[in-house]
Amino acid sequence: MSVAAPITQDVHTIPRKLPDGPANLVGMTRDAMRAALIEAGVAEKQAKMRVGQIWQWIYQWGVRDFDAMTNLGKSLRADLSDRFVIEIPEVVSKQVSEDGTRKYLVRIAGGHEVEVVYIPEEGRGTLCVSSQVGCTLTCSFCHTGTQKLVRNLTSAEIIGQVMMARDDLGEWPEHGTRTQDARLLSNIVLMGMGEPLYNFENVRDAMKIAMDPEGIQLSRRRITLSTSGVVPEIARTAQEIGCQLAVSFHATTDDVRDTLVPINKRWNIAELLEALRSYPKVSNSERITFEYVMLNGVNDTDEDAHRLLKLIDGIPAKINLIPFNEWPGAPYKRSSNNRIHAFADIIHKGGYSSPVRKPRGEDIMAACGQLKSATERARKSRRQIEADAGIANA
Repeated sequence: MSVAAPITQDVHTIPRKLPDGPANLVGMTRDAMRAALIEAGVAEKQAKMRVGQIWQWIYQWGVRDFDAMTNLGKSLRADLSDRFVIEIPEVVSKQVSEDGTRKYLVRIAGGHEVEVVYIPEEGRGTLCVSSQVGCTLTCSFCHTGTQKLVRNLTSAEIIGQVMMARDDLGEWPEHGTRTQDARLLSNIVLMGMGEPLYNFENVRDAMKIAMDPEGIQLSRRRITLSTSGVVPEIARTAQEIGCQLAVSFHATTDDVRDTLVPINKRWNIAELLEALRSYPKVSNSERITFEYVMLNGVNDTDEDAHRLLKLIDGIPAKINLIPFNEWPGAPYKRSSNNRIHAFADIIHKGGYSSPVRKPRGEDIMAACGQLKSATERARKSRRQIEADAGIANA
């Protein structure tokens, strides 16, 4: 019996040449860290205990200096300093929106850049995390999709975004304490740059670190993975991560979705919905979130709303209606407020929650679908300038 090949885009999984020098403990699973410590000379009988101690220092208290890990012997701390590092992505710049949204440009191995967004709300704070440099899906309404895929992020680069945000928010608890009364970063959404299910293993390992009860301690219900519809990996997500699931749906017919979300040509609406029907049961999730961007004259009619109700019938769900966040050169316009609310009213009367997402961080290009690294924007600007000059000189 043949085994299906993984969906992960292997050619883009990690940098082709990893940096020389000490290994980074960030992003390692507990088993991988244990193996690394044994290889470094830690006795097998002690390795599990040492992993637990180091794990807490790194992920519960945010410590990056081995010398500060006071429950480890001095000789062990010296050996760890020689063999390992504790590194997270470098913050290149931070912008703060008028509404308090923070957008970080961070640099990873190879000099590549990704964007991370923190959205503060009353009683909670959500971090929008990237899983790839660029994106391969080319969704026509998404600015991120106009940036070519460079590679997948490693688990260290994914969980490192969470650690970076906690640094900036000053949210690491004092050594010796386990929890905080109120968290500034209480939720993670994998809705940044990239398709998380094309980088499954690294996303899974990073989210397991985020959920670990001796580390960052986020409940799986506080983590939402958004996919455009990589059907074969949906069941695996339920079994191996068990987080909340959101689906970039955006259309009620295959013809329209083929244009908006081209992955639909590989796995169409019927195949996607079949995979989604079992997800809440397998993962013990309450419901699936259907994300639906509102595009003027494209997918926002009353007929679309009624079709959507028929399509999702029987699936525990809510529908997030997203006013289109325009970007320079975008081929679409945002639906009017009246049209959005009329659509939402039909969904609501059909028995489903239909909140209209309030755009956040639009003034700093941090809203949904607007993420794109600053270097890529600059390159495009230079190309445009060159092209304009060519026209002018013709």
